[in-house]
Amino acid sequence: MKLLIKNGTLVDPVGGIGGVMDLLVEDGRIVVIGNGLDEPDAQVLDAAGLTVSAGLIDMHVHLRDPGLTEKEDILTGSLAAAHGGVTSIACMPNTKPVIDTPEQVAYVQERAAQNCGVNVWPIGALSLGQQGREMADLRALREAGVVAISDDGNPVMDANLMRDGLMRANRYKLTILSHCEDDNLVRGRAVNEGRVSRQLGLPGRPAIAEDLMVMRDAMLAEETRTPVHICHVSTAGAVGIIRQYKRKGVQITCETCPQYFTLTHEEVLRQGSLAKVNPPLRATKDKEAILNGLRDGTIDCIVTDHAPHTAAEKARPLTEAPSGMVGLETSLALALTGLYHTGLMSLSDIIQKMTINPAKILRIPRGSLSLGAAADITIFDPDERWTVDPERFASKGRNTPFGGMELRGKVKYTIVNGRIIYQDC
Repeated sequence: MKLLIKNGTLVDPVGGIGGVMDLLVEDGRIVVIGNGLDEPDAQVLDAAGLTVSAGLIDMHVHLRDPGLTEKEDILTGSLAAAHGGVTSIACMPNTKPVIDTPEQVAYVQERAAQNCGVNVWPIGALSLGQQGREMADLRALREAGVVAISDDGNPVMDANLMRDGLMRANRYKLTILSHCEDDNLVRGRAVNEGRVSRQLGLPGRPAIAEDLMVMRDAMLAEETRTPVHICHVSTAGAVGIIRQYKRKGVQITCETCPQYFTLTHEEVLRQGSLAKVNPPLRATKDKEAILNGLRDGTIDCIVTDHAPHTAAEKARPLTEAPSGMVGLETSLALALTGLYHTGLMSLSDIIQKMTINPAKILRIPRGSLSLGAAADITIFDPDERWTVDPERFASKGRNTPFGGMELRGKVKYTIVNGRIIYQDC
């Protein structure tokens, strides 16, 4: 099967490819890049006026499958990814049961093989049952096909477990993705500690809870000489610590999410539990630090932390509702709206944080438009304006604080292994 993409504006931070070009795909691989290409027996896709990039990679997604499929499942989550231009997703292990054995990894792989075509890369748990007490068999998980290790959703409070886990994971060429919050400082607390929490009369989740754990894991990465990846960075302090340790040459990478460079904790006053996320939305100074960290390269990746919940769950009072918001179908548009169209970042830099950077951290063969690469491709109109309507999401989750917001940038085609799996009609 051949696919000829014509007249698109290519953006590839890896190869430095840019400008209006044609791209020929054959048997799921990119085989020719040039101008004026003609292939009589190929399906032709006219991408004039559109941007062509490597398929987006979201390395932090909660698919809720197995065990919590009333919220989401692997099939609906994959379809949501396709609608958002995401061709590869790495799914977190906090399911029921937890993905902490080869059997659970196999379940994810079998279900993923039935989806719309999106690549699903399982992440295995660091500790059995994500209980933070006994380490899972990381070698067995690696052999089963996981691409990273994480207890995300539960911070690893035992420093000895984290230290041993870093060394063992590195032995098997796996990176630990660390949820950095001191549980003793945040347990049972719904919103960021600050003006909003005081106005609501609620105990807050202090920023220092994140900063302390980021510092601990940065120090452990330095001491063990092994890589660590910090999940969903939300505080100015965390950005500063990661910047400091990167300058020292420590193998530390990190990610943030659109909500942390778009919203502040003030959103909780307007939208209640729809703006409740873990870690929480922070103050303006934290948002500004996240933006600076994205611009100067301290923050490596933009991810969603896609966390679907049912409408009934999110309708509970703020202190009782679960944390999390969906993001697969809005992440690119939010990045374009908040970073590119404001002049804060170049399109190439944004694409880098959503393609090749996560691919390198996860060690997966994706993220580039180079010759011979897998033809995972996202085609989007960077200028098209649209209004977020959660009722039209492919995801089962409707829990987004961005409903009704006008965004600028629209996915038009999502292609995986040379096959069009989503087209905006």
